[in-house]
Amino acid sequence: MVGVPKLTLADALAALRNPLAFIADRWTPDPRTVRRAALAALVMSVVIVVTGGAVRLTGSGLGCPTWPTCTEDSLTTTREMGFHGVIEFGNRMLTYVLCAAVGWAIVAARSEKPWRRGLTRLGWAQFWVVMGNAVLGGIVVLVGLNPYTVAAHFLLSTALITVATVMWQRTREGDAPPRPLVGKAVQQLVWSLVTATALLIAVGTVVTGAGPHAGDSSEVDRINIDWETVAKLHAVLAWIVVTLTFALWFVLKAVDSPRTPPARTRELFVILLAQGVIGYVQYFTHLPELLVGLHMLGSCLIWIGVLRVLLSLRERPALALDVPGPATEVTVGTRA
Repeated sequence: MVGVPKLTLADALAALRNPLAFIADRWTPDPRTVRRAALAALVMSVVIVVTGGAVRLTGSGLGCPTWPTCTEDSLTTTREMGFHGVIEFGNRMLTYVLCAAVGWAIVAARSEKPWRRGLTRLGWAQFWVVMGNAVLGGIVVLVGLNPYTVAAHFLLSTALITVATVMWQRTREGDAPPRPLVGKAVQQLVWSLVTATALLIAVGTVVTGAGPHAGDSSEVDRINIDWETVAKLHAVLAWIVVTLTFALWFVLKAVDSPRTPPARTRELFVILLAQGVIGYVQYFTHLPELLVGLHMLGSCLIWIGVLRVLLSLRERPALALDVPGPATEVTVGTRA
């Protein structure tokens, strides 16, 4: 029988002073573990957006009418609050699952050998975005689902997805300076695609804020603008994004780029087509809740796809070890 090592007083004090360093001194995760931890954080950042959309689409946005408690007298939902209270409180509880996923990513990144500070900072950036968005979510409830705060809540969730995507990508790369795989003209085209997609998502929040799904069964203020007009602008931006994506794929083929950028562009194009079908169907069927929820999921996947296209334009090999003899490299990750 293997004995369990005793925890000395010095160990206990070290764990209290810096628990991450304490764990890192005693555990070295496999690189695949670090990648999976980062992917788990990314998946949960998408899940929290989709479940937040479910709260709004079921009219449960004020299922818990106050924050941080569910009611003035109860931390959790009560039987009297019914279905809507369960939905809203369940979404709040998922925030803790998201925090756990982000925490796992931070611990895994901190424990990797050699320690990659930039990767750990990306994990901490996710943590603080989650905390900020939790507070903003409370403000959304306290101001009665004001559409501008709801839009800000979604956009901050998109920022979380951005950081999580970058961290996931960085777990499969090294820490050497990035080397471009394509020319400046292609890079500028991709940045145009990123900008157009960001505008598409931002205008989508205006459609949501002006549209019929207010998030609660009671009277909730909407953005004072014709949502159908904004929806048409949203559709125009969507076609611009699709056109830029197709043009990018064509250019990448023409310049004979490495295989990863065209592959990522092709994946994005497929997601855009599926999202376009959902968007038009939901518009002409008067925004059924299920399709609106799928459209929100598609929005997250499109943004992740665009970021993956952007990140595929360069490679970052591992840093060479500073050891005597021929220069060698440690394989930390692979190209995107």
